[in-house]
Order: sequence, then structure tokens, then C-alpha cells
Amino acid sequence: MSSKKHKALNEQKVVKQSHTISSNASEFIKKRHDKQTSSEELISNILKGNITALSQAITLIESTQPEHSKKAHDIILGCLPHANKSVRIGITGIPGVGKSTFIEALGLHLVNQQRKIAVLAVDPSSSLSKGSILGDKTRMESLVKSDLAFIRPSASGSSLGGVARKTRESIILCEAAGYDTILVETVGVGQSETAVHGMVDFFLLLKIAGAGDELQGIKRGIIEMADAIVINKADGDNIQKAKNAKVEFNRALHLYPAKDSGWAPTVSLCSALEQTGINDLWELIEGYLKQVNDNGYFSVNRIQQNKHWLTQTIDDRLKSDFYNKPQIKLELKQQMQLIEHGKTTPFVAADYLLSL
Repeated sequence: MSSKKHKALNEQKVVKQSHTISSNASEFIKKRHDKQTSSEELISNILKGNITALSQAITLIESTQPEHSKKAHDIILGCLPHANKSVRIGITGIPGVGKSTFIEALGLHLVNQQRKIAVLAVDPSSSLSKGSILGDKTRMESLVKSDLAFIRPSASGSSLGGVARKTRESIILCEAAGYDTILVETVGVGQSETAVHGMVDFFLLLKIAGAGDELQGIKRGIIEMADAIVINKADGDNIQKAKNAKVEFNRALHLYPAKDSGWAPTVSLCSALEQTGINDLWELIEGYLKQVNDNGYFSVNRIQQNKHWLTQTIDDRLKSDFYNKPQIKLELKQQMQLIEHGKTTPFVAADYLLSL
């Protein structure tokens, strides 16, 4: 019996000693982690094309923690002089149109040409749980294996139209890391198309034949923003339907005024599954880029986009600062209660809160 008791005491001593070692190791790891994630070192590693550093930096700029804002700001400023050397392509379409399969097919085509591509794929967040699947890497199994490709899924959160709040800053970091082609995939619902259109050089709209959303797409004005429309899944028994849809969309394009870029949008067919039509599409994009570089629209558009994002950033910052004020948080709850009991109106309450 005493033998068992003695053994148990020894085990307790071992556990206590292990806890001490673990504590020291934890402190060592913490110091090492802090050292490795300094702004200067992250910037240096990003410029070397280090994917781990790039991922860490994007996580920082996506963070809503106030303590991360300063570091994220420093990283963006450090990377900015090395950015703006890529082609930015926005890709949108309704859920089920095959965006992930299409992006993988296009991405594989580009890496075969030794282009470095970054895919910023925004996954929809649940409005109830706020959770997000973030499954784009699993859907792009072949592309994710390439050393020339970087895939970053991000939860859309509550930002306008499902576009991640810091997607534009992520583009800057990817460009600084040496990626010459940035593909931005939108959720394909709400106003996400408008937001992405304001941060890319070429806007691509994916459609499928027979989805019944042709007229809906025209109503929402997405076609007006598109530089090209691609009818995906043009394979098997669906080929004739795809050809018919191409005719319909070509007719619709004639209803819209000419673009400032001087580019005439076109409609093409492709099958991401069979990887047909991908090469023709890329040649089309190259033709567009040559035209807008020759007529000067490319740089003018980038400048206009930067001006837009200046005002957008100010709006976002003012809104965030307003709602984060302790007094506003308290008064807002009280005004909500007054509205609930019919003792004030939304407009009077808003005037009162804005006057504080």
C-alpha cells in the first residue's frame, strides 16, 4: 500500500515539474512568436514571396481587434511601394454557376504559363451563426498544389454584399508578394458585384444556360458592369442551350451604352469541367488589357478606384468610431427602447444621437 502511495507521490512530482517546463516553453514560444511576427519581418518575408508571412499579414488586416490595426497599417504602407504591378480580375455569378471550378481551370491555365496567381475567394457568412464554410481550398484541389498559386478564402462577414472588408488591402499584399494576377471571387449575391467592380481591372460575369436568371441579371445591372460574359458548363447535352443563351446575352449587350474604356463586351462559351474555352477567354482578357493600356484607361481607372476607396474608407472609419463610443452605445439602447414604446421616431432619435 505504501508502495502505491509512494508511486503516486512521484507521479505528482513529475506532473508539477512538467508544468514548470511547459510554462517556460510557453514563454519562449510567445517571445519567439512575437519576434517572428513583427511588422518589419513580415514585410521583408512578404517581399520574398513567403506564403506563411502573407497569410499572417492578411489575417492581421482582416482582424477586428484594435491592437492589430497599427501593425496592419504599417504592413500595408511597407508593401504599397511594391504593389500595383498585377492584373486584377473580378469573377462573379450566382451560386451554382461553377465559379470555383472555373477559377481553378483558369488558374491552372495561367500557372502553366508561369504566371503567379492569387485567388481571394470570399465565402458567404451565415446571417444567424456568423459562421463560414471557407471551402474554396478543398474545391480547388489541383490548383492549391501549385507553388505559383495562393488561395485565400475569407468570410464575408457583415460587409456590403458579402465582400470581405479588407479584400482591397489583401490585393496590395499579394501584389507585393509577387503575384502578377489577382482573381477576386465574389459570393454572387446582393451588392457584392458593385464592390468588386470597383477594385478590379477586368470584370467577368459567369452565367449558365437555362438558369432562368437572364432577365434578373439585366435588371440588376450586372451585365452593364461586365467586361465579358462567359456561359459556363457548355458541355454535353447543354451545348445547344449555351449557344442559345449566348445569342440572348449578345442582344442584351447592345442595349447598353458604350463603356468609358472603349471596350465592347463579348459573350463566350466555356466548360470549366472539360477546360474548353479557357485559352480563348484569356486571349480575350489580354486583348482588353492591351486596349486599355494603349488608350490610357487602365491607369485612369486605377486612380478613380483609389479616390473611391478613400471616401469609402472615411465613411467606414466614421461609422466605426461612432458606434464604438461608450456614450453612443448607452444612448442607442435607450433610443431603441423609446422607439419600441412609440415615444420617439427613428429620425428624431438619429438627430439626437448624431448631436452627442
